Amino acid sequence: MPILPEENMKLNWICLLIVTAPLAAAAEVNKPFDAAGPSDTLSLDQVVSEVLRNNPSLKAARANWEAMKSRVPQARAWEDARVGVDVERMGTTRFDTFTDNEWMAAQELPLSGKNRKRGQAAVAEAAAAFEEFRRRELDLTARARAACYRLANAYEQLAVTGKNQELLKQFLEISRAKYEVGKQSQADVLVAETDLGKLLETRFDIERQISEEQSRLNVLMNRPAQAALGRPAGLAFVPVELSLDRLQSMALTHRPELLAAQKKIEAAKARVDLARREWIPDPELRVEARQFNGRGGGIQEYDTGIFFKVPWLNRKKYKAAIAEARSLKESAEHELEALRKETLGMVRDQLKKVETFHHHTELFRDRIVPLAQQAVKANQVSYEADKSGFLDLIVAQRTALDAESMYWSHLTDYLVAVAELEAAVGTDPKHQTDSVAK
Repeated sequence: MPILPEENMKLNWICLLIVTAPLAAAAEVNKPFDAAGPSDTLSLDQVVSEVLRNNPSLKAARANWEAMKSRVPQARAWEDARVGVDVERMGTTRFDTFTDNEWMAAQELPLSGKNRKRGQAAVAEAAAAFEEFRRRELDLTARARAACYRLANAYEQLAVTGKNQELLKQFLEISRAKYEVGKQSQADVLVAETDLGKLLETRFDIERQISEEQSRLNVLMNRPAQAALGRPAGLAFVPVELSLDRLQSMALTHRPELLAAQKKIEAAKARVDLARREWIPDPELRVEARQFNGRGGGIQEYDTGIFFKVPWLNRKKYKAAIAEARSLKESAEHELEALRKETLGMVRDQLKKVETFHHHTELFRDRIVPLAQQAVKANQVSYEADKSGFLDLIVAQRTALDAESMYWSHLTDYLVAVAELEAAVGTDPKHQTDSVAK
């Protein structure tokens, strides 16, 4: 059937759209995230700072540490002095009268050093509580960073979906126009409409993910879950070179669980020494003064004395206390050894995760995404020459956008893995700025 001039003009517009639409999409693939972002950018530094300042679970850990520090002066203190009076009555049974008074003051002297050992144990236990507080701080920091990264990724995915929707709308119009002039089948129109409907479903899923990450960040910052949050800054890929040996060494030095376990061993050793010193009685010095002839008389005489407990008559009690302290010390030592082995394995696995997502991110950035974009251009040329169908062009464009979506997902997984590695090691393993613009 001959093509009318009006139809030729329509086909010319179709070719123009086919040429410009994929090129615009390809330009969007490498466009920075924050190029179209709002002015109220969500800062990662501000989020972490607010989490560390307001999170209630961190406040609870800090309060526990402060409470453990308050035990130290209690443990180091001497036993309380004792004072008393004996009221003696002779020749009467009336309670409101008396003949003699005997005053007493006593103080136990901690010559055995038990109070010093109790103080050493309390200091070590307070230090262990501080490491538990630091673990909570590291975990919350990692969770806040991960939530920010995932929120930024969700916005990236939303942008990718939006671009795909616009392209599919253009392709749908093109396919309808070609169908009207007999250049295309109705099946291509239906395929484009189906894909457009699926993207609408995807968009709602991404919006749900954005809501979840916003709620997670607000909860971490101790704010209402529905509180408004700005849009996070764009994700940036900053490769880091990490050595397994160095990371494992850093973890053995800085990981809070290991430091807390070491402090618990110190406390257990002090408890063993304390149990041994329970065999040594501390002397109690006592002064007694007597007052005769009722209220009007002064002190007529006084006595001094020294008293000791006799622990040797209760041998089983103190031997059992020593055995208990030794067993607790042995348990703490085994716990430290188990934590060391666990730490080495954890760091190895976490580093492997970082390396895997590092590889995936570079692969998609440098190879897969560019190849997918080239495939779009190649299918575009073939379609213009009537050497390939419209469906091939849609599939190529869909592949390119899926590749971009996967790139952002891999980049997010990489940044989250680095944040989790830092939390596992107990310190910043890379000593450089964060991967999110601040």
